[in-house]
Amino acid sequence: MIETMIAVVAALALDHLLGEPRRWHPLVGFGQLAAWIEQKFNVNEGAGMSAGLIGVFVLIAPLTLLTYLIAHYLPLPLVFQTLILYLALGGRSLVEHAHQVHQALAAGKPDEARRFTSYLVSRDTNNMSERDMSRATIESTLENGCDAVFAPLFWFMIGGAPAALCYRLANTLDAMWGYRTKRYAQFGWAAARFDDVLNYIPARLTAMTYALTGQFNSALSCWRSQAADWKSPNAGPVMSSGAGALALQLGGPALYHGSMQKRPALGKGLQPVAGDINRATKLLQRGILAWCAIALFIAGGLALA
Repeated sequence: MIETMIAVVAALALDHLLGEPRRWHPLVGFGQLAAWIEQKFNVNEGAGMSAGLIGVFVLIAPLTLLTYLIAHYLPLPLVFQTLILYLALGGRSLVEHAHQVHQALAAGKPDEARRFTSYLVSRDTNNMSERDMSRATIESTLENGCDAVFAPLFWFMIGGAPAALCYRLANTLDAMWGYRTKRYAQFGWAAARFDDVLNYIPARLTAMTYALTGQFNSALSCWRSQAADWKSPNAGPVMSSGAGALALQLGGPALYHGSMQKRPALGKGLQPVAGDINRATKLLQRGILAWCAIALFIAGGLALA
């Protein structure tokens, strides 16, 4: 357990200092492999759930098993586990992408800001206003704070590198296949449901993290009253709590693939502006520091026991 907590702190430090690898990131290679598997299995752009389930198993099970074997039977397991967790984290990258949008908006470059916003969200960005871009960037920061930081940390604490890797691969497949379109409605079902199961506890821990590091009462109030209205059972708690913690109004209608989708309102307070992007990244960073402090406290307590 002490080694697990040491690995958590070390991986967070590496992510803070180095960020994601600029080249040869394993998740990029995994994404390319997943795209190839999808082309082979989802031939008719509407393959059934069984094809999607097989695709998820083929992509995740062997890599998770290999990670387990390496972590348990090769030398320097602590170094290996730290490296896997570091590669599963994306906290610094998320903050950097959000800051790109803020800096472009602050410099009066809306077209550049729209381009940077498109890197963070799947909604249409061509005609976004400053408020739209600020809202989208903050929402992405809050939601991906769970996916790219707190959920991998949670699963690493539960099951080490194999569990963290399994989660991150499932989350990547959900991001690629978990759409309710004709092509993915059936094929992507398994990936989306697997990600929902793995994210259930981490999402609520993330929501509590935002509450504890932001405006607590507002976060809890929004979480209780608004989370159930969101279409995702896990994004609802995360984003409603985060919006409340920042005292901002998020959610609302958004344009996806040329179609305006109705989304419920989240949070309460002011409409977001560009400067609120930095507030959102600072909320995320305070949460990361809190988790790091908890890991250090546990490690210290176990060492003294």
